[in-house]
Amino acid sequence: MMNKFLYTIVAAAITIGAHAQKSDGSTKSLVKAEKEFAERFAKSGSKSAYNSFAAADGLVFRPNPVNARSFYDSQPESKNLSWMPVYAKVSKSGDWGFTTGPFKEEGDKPGYGQYLSLWKVVDGKWQVDLDLGISSNKPLNEVKQEFVEPKEFYKPKFLNDKQRAAGAEIIATTERTLSATIKSYGIPAFSGFLNPDARLLFPGYEPIIGKDKILPFFNSMISKVSLKTTKVSKADGGDLAYTYGVATVDYKADLRESFNYVFIYERQPDHNWNIIVQAFAPAER
Repeated sequence: MMNKFLYTIVAAAITIGAHAQKSDGSTKSLVKAEKEFAERFAKSGSKSAYNSFAAADGLVFRPNPVNARSFYDSQPESKNLSWMPVYAKVSKSGDWGFTTGPFKEEGDKPGYGQYLSLWKVVDGKWQVDLDLGISSNKPLNEVKQEFVEPKEFYKPKFLNDKQRAAGAEIIATTERTLSATIKSYGIPAFSGFLNPDARLLFPGYEPIIGKDKILPFFNSMISKVSLKTTKVSKADGGDLAYTYGVATVDYKADLRESFNYVFIYERQPDHNWNIIVQAFAPAER
């Protein structure tokens, strides 16, 4: 009887865990998965959370990109981190999405910042593909929640790896063009690549939202940026994509710094790809 009782409890736990991350292609389901991820971290710790929610090849930036599961398996257990999504989008193919929002690290000296998580669907479940955090001071401004649902569902029935690679190359070419334009024209070059509602996550600062605020921020302290792309990934729906790599930033104060960057791109009605999220986290070299 006792063995049967224990089996029932274990089976129930497995069932609950399986449904927690279930994707139905909606942003709502992604936000739910993100909140479940945070709850698992708070209740069971970092190892359990990342082993359950990170993809087998998922990456975390700590500070440079490493396998998420392997990294947390090698670290002391932790439950002192909390976070909450405030902005999220999912591709119209329902297989790829992202969330971002504030985090807090508990302790004698609490830490604050913004996280960015990219998710993909694996066997019908949302799993973390890439995750990074950008530290800042305690936030003074509350960011409005914005969870954007796909306007339609679209996923090509016959899409092979060669076609996926060709699609990713379009994003890579866009980023090479951005890098070359910055080299020629400086920071103002970002203007042609940022969406009007783009948001910037930069160390030491609260989220900077809007192209009209990002450009003056960059111009106020940065003279130039060079980008070295490491990876490009594009949603099967053809509407969202991301890149990550290393950015070398030259400040006007005669200082150079390296960052790991993640850019999220969105295809516009004119078929151009604009950046909707930029995240910079200090790199270790």
